[in-house]
Order: sequence, then C-alpha cells, then structure tokens
Amino acid sequence: MTVGMTDARLRRGRGALAGSFFVQGVTFALLVTRIPAIQDRYGISDALLPVFLAAVPILAGVASVLTGKVVRRIAPSAVLRWAQPLVLLALLGVGAGTEIWQVAVALGLFGLAVGALDAAMNMLGVSLQRSYGRSIMLGFHAAYSLGGIAGASLAWAGAHWDLALFVSYLPVVAVLVPAVLAASRWYVDGSLPPATHKQHGQNPQGPAAVSFKLLLPLCLVMTFAYIGDSTVANWSAKYLQDVLGSSEELATVPYNAYMVTTLLGRAVGDFGVRRLGAAAVVRGGSALAAVGFAVVALAPGAWVGMAGFTLLGLGLSVLVPQTFAAAGRLFPDASDAAVARLNVFNYVGFLIGSPLVGALGDAWSYRGAMLVPMVLVLVTVVYATSFGFRSARYGGGHERPRTVDVG
Repeated sequence: MTVGMTDARLRRGRGALAGSFFVQGVTFALLVTRIPAIQDRYGISDALLPVFLAAVPILAGVASVLTGKVVRRIAPSAVLRWAQPLVLLALLGVGAGTEIWQVAVALGLFGLAVGALDAAMNMLGVSLQRSYGRSIMLGFHAAYSLGGIAGASLAWAGAHWDLALFVSYLPVVAVLVPAVLAASRWYVDGSLPPATHKQHGQNPQGPAAVSFKLLLPLCLVMTFAYIGDSTVANWSAKYLQDVLGSSEELATVPYNAYMVTTLLGRAVGDFGVRRLGAAAVVRGGSALAAVGFAVVALAPGAWVGMAGFTLLGLGLSVLVPQTFAAAGRLFPDASDAAVARLNVFNYVGFLIGSPLVGALGDAWSYRGAMLVPMVLVLVTVVYATSFGFRSARYGGGHERPRTVDVG
C-alpha cells in the first residue's frame, strides 16, 4: 500500500471515529437531560432513582473490563461497530416502555453497551493517534462535546414541545443508526508499535501485560477529572440558584457555558500538546480547573460563579483525553488492555462525584464542598510526570517526523 493510500485510509478512519464520538455525545445527552421525564413516565420514586442512575455506570464499568478481554481476539473496531447501534437502540427502548421493569432492562442494556463503546472508541483513538504520529485525541473528545451540545439542544426541543420520549428519540435513532453502521466500514484499528510487528489477533495484550501500579496515577487522574465533571453536571444549577441566589432561568446557564468551553479547550488542545508537551498541558489544565473551583466557592454572586464554571470547562477539558493517550504511551504493547482498565475509573469518578458533593453540602456547606474537587484536580499536577515530558508532544509513543503528518 502506498503512502498516499495509507494516509487517505487514516483520514477516513479519523473522520469516522470523530463521528462516533459525536454520536455518543448526542446519545448520552439525550438520556441524562431527560431524566426527569423518564422518572415521570415510569413513576420512579426519588428514593429509587439513584439506584437506576448508579446501575448504568456500574454495568458500564463491568462491560469495559470485559471489552479489555474481548479485544484480545476481536478488533476494537468490530466491538465499536456493534456497540454503538446497541446504545442507540437501548436509548429508544428507554422511551418506548411503560413498565418499570422495561426501563430497568433498557438502562441495563444501555450501561453494558456504553461501557464497551467507550472503551472501544478510546482504544481506536489511542492506536490511531500512534499511526498518525501526532496528538489527535483531544479532537475526538471535542467531537463528543459538540455532540453533547447538539443532544442537549434536541432534548430541550423535545421538552419545549412536550413530546413523548419515544417520539423525541425515534427520529434521532432512525437517522444515527444507519449513519454509524455506514461509517463503521472506515474504522481503522491503527498499528501496534514497530517493536511488536504482530497482527491484532496475535498481540499478547491483556490484563497481565498491564502493571496496575504503573497505571494507578492515571486511574487517579481519571477519577478526579470525572469527580469534577460530575460536580458541574449535577450541582452547578442548584449551586447558582440556592447558594448564589440566581433565578431558575439563569441557573441553567453554567452547564451550557461549561460544555461550550470544554469544546473550545478540546478543539485547540492538540495544538498545545504538540507545541508544549502533554505534561505541560495537563498541569495547565489542572491549575485552571482548580482556579475555577476556587472562584465558584468564593463567588459573591451568580455572574462570578458562572465565570468559575466557565474556567472549569477549559481546565477539565484536556485531562481525560490526555489520560487515555498517556495510558497508550505507557503500555505501547498493551494499550487496549490499559485503556479498558483506565476507562473503568471514568465511571468510578462519576459514581463518587455527585454523592460526595451532595453529602458534604448537606453536612457542611456547598461552598466548602466545592473545595474538595478543587483539591483533587490540583493533585493531578503531582501526577503530571506520568503524562511524559516535552518529548511526548504527540502522545503516541512512536512519534514520526512532522513532515509526514497527515490530515
């Protein structure tokens, strides 16, 4: 295969994977932003709702671990090809049922499929970045953020026009399922490091090849990043309204601002990694996120609080993509297994973050509660060396000369 043909294949693979990240952003936003409507449709009590919400990330974590084993025999592209349509169909199932057991089954399938999907997407992103020879992971996660904004907008439209969940979800699923199946033919599994020269099915990737001791700093960074993210997602509106005295309408603004600045941070983040190195970008992002939490905790009013949440989006935006990239660089011969393990801590942070802030807010104060994720993201600075030094500008572990960059 010629260099031109190879580069064209990588470009198509990059575009297809970015589309997959975008669709997942749309899908997840459509689920989480309509939780009140789901609760009303099925008569789920306030006491039972946390059980349903916790079950999704727990099942996703289980599926992520299993995916790490499955990809030892099946390429991540094959897992992604079938997991994404299943996630979309499970979303449709959430809106289609009438009995509580039906939504339980649909959410269970959603959790299992989304765990496999998240793991496979990031596996492909890490391996494709290696093939590219330069940092591109932040761009994939920017596509996810853009999808989240689009999905939240669609959910707003459905709620505004008082559409039933099934009616709201059906057109989206009908369009996206054929789209992702068509795009899946362009997925590229990337390449293994030159030292191995083995086919995917013969690659000795697996849990035994990944040292958890070496992976642990990245697992902590992933957990802290998602504690910060879930704090914004679950508490920004309540904090602005109850603590800073904003109107109900104004309280909806911080999360939207956070999503927009997350998108902006990820859109330009790859350029920062190429120029400054992954460790410097992670240090800067962690420090900026810590400043954002401090501003929120000390804000005298709503507008200053919104400025803090805006800073949080810029700071936290770079942490998760670079953590996946660092895992691939740290275990170049077992990147799939490393990504699968690391992805579990995405859900750990999600499970811990919201209850932690809520418990501290009730027992102490919500201003004080905001200082806890501030300290946690600041701890990430200590682990920045796990992301490599200035030489790790591309994040793939086997950088090629800039003259052969593609796309």
